[in-house]
Amino acid sequence: MRRAIGENPPVAPPSSFLDLTAAQLLDELAGPVPPGGGSALAFTVAMAAAVVRMAARASSDSWEAAGGIAAQADALRARVAPLAQHDAEVYDQALAVRDGAAALPPEKRDWEIGKAFAAAAEPPLEIARAAADVAELAAEVAVSGDPRVRADAVAAGTLAAAAARAAVTLVEVNLTALDGDARVAEAQQLARIAEDALRRATLPT
Repeated sequence: MRRAIGENPPVAPPSSFLDLTAAQLLDELAGPVPPGGGSALAFTVAMAAAVVRMAARASSDSWEAAGGIAAQADALRARVAPLAQHDAEVYDQALAVRDGAAALPPEKRDWEIGKAFAAAAEPPLEIARAAADVAELAAEVAVSGDPRVRADAVAAGTLAAAAARAAVTLVEVNLTALDGDARVAEAQQLARIAEDALRRATLPT
């Protein structure tokens, strides 16, 4: 479980978000303390990947590439789902560093806090990478898959594109101490890739 800012870390390790029921997960995300956004985005992308897999498998009778697309979507789901837990843990560690750095000299304090939050930018960046890939797969299914599941593919692409764009904000906010960090530009580019894929998915057929 997450802890409030300033609290001591729990003695027992947190339960994995992947072990929670849907209701428990929503309760966890609705809790009064951060994090939340990155974990929610990871699950959003994982669900989008699952929908892409479903839509591709439903297209297997009429689309030769369906099996490969389904396998890629499954791999992306497996890659991004654990990031929900990882994002929460890394951000919690950054908060702990910030709370424990008050007694340090200013330069040392700023360096330690900046390093911790720079590490916290990595999970949302990885989420953005996965989101762009899922959006690309969703576009392929929407264009070439069975028309009966085109709307599902577009829905998956919409979720992935929104998650990629939201991840930009999380990357940016964790890198405010580092001007011109290339990871911000990468996140922005990934969001544009996902949005371009969504536009392709929604073009009239």
